[in-house]
Amino acid sequence: MQKKRPLPLLHPAFWIGTVFGIGRIPLAPGTWGSLAALPVAWIVVGSFGPDEGPLALVLLAILFFPIGLWASHVYGQASESHDPPDIVIDEVVAQWLVLALVPQDGFFYGLAFLFFRVADILKPWPIRRFEKRFPGAFGVMADDLLAALYAAVGLFIAMYFIEV
Repeated sequence: MQKKRPLPLLHPAFWIGTVFGIGRIPLAPGTWGSLAALPVAWIVVGSFGPDEGPLALVLLAILFFPIGLWASHVYGQASESHDPPDIVIDEVVAQWLVLALVPQDGFFYGLAFLFFRVADILKPWPIRRFEKRFPGAFGVMADDLLAALYAAVGLFIAMYFIEV
């Protein structure tokens, strides 16, 4: 059996999947990927304003979900892993969805980041089960969407007690 070669650095799936190499940072690549989502979200929301900005962010996430599926699939096949840790486009897409729920404010962006990272790291039920049931690109992308749902619930609870 011929061993697969790693994905070449010039391949678009490398750049998309790792979000321009951010996922190759050896310590906590998912956290770095989530952090990379913040300035992009800030620029998108700032460009469209407080009314249309969150919708633009959701649309950006919807656009990048299938792109992330493709990149995750190609990168996963090349690395012979169903969920390589250096794929972080899934964190970026999910983090954008969580950020669309909060005002464009440093405190709330930080809170959205924290809630998403906790949910993504802890993977509460049924995220782990989902990951095992859907190995591969769909599982890579969709498990972070489930973590985004948990983060959203936490944010709604927190925002109930914090005056927005």
